[in-house]
Amino acid sequence: MRNLNTTVTWVDARDRLPRSGTPVAAATTGRYPADSIAEADAALGEEFWLVRPMYFTTRHWSEDGAEHRDCFVDSDGIVHSPYGHTSAETVTHWAELPTLPGRTAHAVLGKNVQTALQNAWGLPPIT
Repeated sequence: MRNLNTTVTWVDARDRLPRSGTPVAAATTGRYPADSIAEADAALGEEFWLVRPMYFTTRHWSEDGAEHRDCFVDSDGIVHSPYGHTSAETVTHWAELPTLPGRTAHAVLGKNVQTALQNAWGLPPIT
């Protein structure tokens, strides 16, 4: 297999935001809900900081009709604000998603897929 390593450059969400519509890897932080009523009295739940795929948008409408501006949206439709804004889960850093292995593009479609896969795996072309 070829060397398919990539470098990720994290951007502080307090300093700069991606272009609208950009899919990103987003480092988000927040606090999990408490597991029980007893735990709710003692603590708010465990704090987290993790990476999730999301996209950034300058304008998003939630299912409840609420409008959100300059936000990150995950695959579950949960809206995450940049760190420092009012939100239960905020994005501290973001990074552009890497290109496909061995490519300079994020997508390959149609008849070119098998050739791209063969090249990434270092296999001879299919004849």
